[in-house]
Amino acid sequence: MSAEELCFLPAVEMASKLRRREISAVELMQAHLAQIAHANPKVNAFVTLDEEGALAQARKADDELRKSGPVGALHGLPIGVKDLFMTAGMRTTYASPIYADFVPTQDHLIVEREKRAGAIILGKTNTPEFGAGAQTFNAVFGTTLNPYDLSRTCGGSSGGSAVALACGMAALADGSDFGGSLRAPAAWCNVAGLRPSPGRVPSFPSKLAWNTLSVHGPMARTAADLALFMSAIAGPDPRSPIAIEQDPALFLEPIERDFNGARVAWSRDLGYLPVDPVVTSLCESQRHVFADLGCTVTDAHPQMRGASEIFKTLRAAKFAIDRRDELASHRDQIKQTIIDNAQAGFELDGMAAMEAEERRGALWHQVREFMQDYEFMVWPVNPVEPFPAAQETLMEVGGVKMDTYVDWGALRHVVSVVGLPSVSIPVGFTPNGLPIGLQITGRHNQDFAVLQMAHAFEAATGHWRRRPIL
Repeated sequence: MSAEELCFLPAVEMASKLRRREISAVELMQAHLAQIAHANPKVNAFVTLDEEGALAQARKADDELRKSGPVGALHGLPIGVKDLFMTAGMRTTYASPIYADFVPTQDHLIVEREKRAGAIILGKTNTPEFGAGAQTFNAVFGTTLNPYDLSRTCGGSSGGSAVALACGMAALADGSDFGGSLRAPAAWCNVAGLRPSPGRVPSFPSKLAWNTLSVHGPMARTAADLALFMSAIAGPDPRSPIAIEQDPALFLEPIERDFNGARVAWSRDLGYLPVDPVVTSLCESQRHVFADLGCTVTDAHPQMRGASEIFKTLRAAKFAIDRRDELASHRDQIKQTIIDNAQAGFELDGMAAMEAEERRGALWHQVREFMQDYEFMVWPVNPVEPFPAAQETLMEVGGVKMDTYVDWGALRHVVSVVGLPSVSIPVGFTPNGLPIGLQITGRHNQDFAVLQMAHAFEAATGHWRRRPIL
């Protein structure tokens, strides 16, 4: 097996080979560092790299394997950390000039858990400024490019993580998802990304401890790899009041499942959202896979109109709280879209925010009742194929003008509003050779069931195996 082939193995296979000592952590790390040297200058996925530290940790991992066995599920695996998560002793910029030289002294909770499970932090992956936007570019590090077409966007805001995985530069990578920041780049980079249920992967530190719109989660090349990653980063923590009190070992249960009789609600556009015909055609061509798995597939969707207004109201309020201090001290160093979103939040009154929460609750119950008849909902992740990387955002879909730069992501952020677990998986390639993703959403807190369905779909299709040619 060549070094490059080693880098593209599923993480579960890497972990197995490490445990059986068929490969060493040092060999695995050297292969990934060589792949980064080859691919990263072309795509700009990793923006901070610690080669010496990573090799030292790999040597330590090999020693531990020899002496006492693996310390955790991710032992010896090289991973990328989104540059929004604090890493003790490693630069964390939030993609902002304000924090261009910031080196924290503590790890974010997700990084704590990655390290505790034996993962080795390669470095930080690129993101838009403060993670705002579904196109990965910033004034500190520039733009991350789509490896399947270097003129196109990779999506965002976890774009660096998605590209690192697509190029074989990391075994696993983490991300965050507010309005689709895990799912959008996964879809456009032919990898997988799970938006977990709120509280499944707890957050600390966090200004808004009770927040359920923004979540953290895993990215990988396969659904089984997502499950492996979740076994390390999920689980309760006393520092998070919304943490789900459930043993993360559930993600190590067999991922294979019989789906005979499972009911799937299939939708092209939720009945009201514009979707490019090339996306519709590609997704429709794969609809039969669910039926072939034994599912009953029905054209159906819950009533989601109004979800975008709820999302934009609550999003504005969160922007105002999150960026209040930086706007007071460094307003001239913050991009205009963040200023505009935060300003909209400052102008909200308490009643408007609470009315949005009221409407959100009513919508959640509508979707809950709908899903009494369906175990899964399926529709596209993004309404178009990847747009040009030189284009800041998307303001038109299928000839329909968008009111704001947030609107084109409605297929994703309506799921965020109702807080259901949702995974993006590869569904194929457009005639232009660009990846498209399909979104599988499950019932309340049924994260593992979503991964089981994703695993069955990818096993039947194999789209994830198509690599970019750099």
